[in-house]
Amino acid sequence: MTSKHATHSPGLAPELTITGPIATITLRRPDMANRLEPADLDTLRGFIRDVNARREVLVLRLRAAGRQFCAGFNIGSVADGNVGASFEALASELEQARPVTIAAINGGVYGGATDLALACDFRVGVETSQMFVPAARLGLLFYRGGLRRYVSRLGLNVAKKLLLTAATFDAAQMQACGFLDTVVAPAALRDEVDRLTGELAGMAPLALLGMKKHLNRIATGTLDADEFQRDVVQADASRDLREGALAWKEKRKPVFRGE
Repeated sequence: MTSKHATHSPGLAPELTITGPIATITLRRPDMANRLEPADLDTLRGFIRDVNARREVLVLRLRAAGRQFCAGFNIGSVADGNVGASFEALASELEQARPVTIAAINGGVYGGATDLALACDFRVGVETSQMFVPAARLGLLFYRGGLRRYVSRLGLNVAKKLLLTAATFDAAQMQACGFLDTVVAPAALRDEVDRLTGELAGMAPLALLGMKKHLNRIATGTLDADEFQRDVVQADASRDLREGALAWKEKRKPVFRGE
């Protein structure tokens, strides 16, 4: 296991732990609803780059301590235009992270933190989850990448309701609009995230990560046809494909090696 954390900002800064194919980023300011200070944004981007460089990591989880997931960035810093640009850069890097990503929503998710969750591939929430984005009330025009994710993930009508009226959605509404993939009791959140993590980590790495990458690019109109074809050829020639076919035939669990 490896663990990294920063020492800046009040309270405990975010922490990264890596165990085999699983990396976990934990937000650790529960007394402040896990709000993010400006320096945290660079820390989190650094964590994502660290994870991207670890070939063995297949799943990255984003979770939080306490009863709230994240209150976005410190409203006291909202007037600093650089913060918005930094937050957009963080969400973009999270969306493009090489591993498959899971947000474990343990309570309230507010402001820009809603976009961090949307940037993840999967979102598991608890029955007490709620969300709202007060940008219009603050005079803040949400950044372009966040608007795109809202429209592409949730649809234009839902995006307008959440962003223009600053509506509060409860867990049932969050699931109905597609923000949450799964809703569980608070006591079951860790087990459900662990179950999904194990399921993903057991997939063939070349196929799993290749499809994640190209699905995102198709969604944003940035598919590189040549790179896609190279990845298909690599997967087709892999030992993992032969192992998967043999395991299917022998009715056993495959053992993939990412090659």
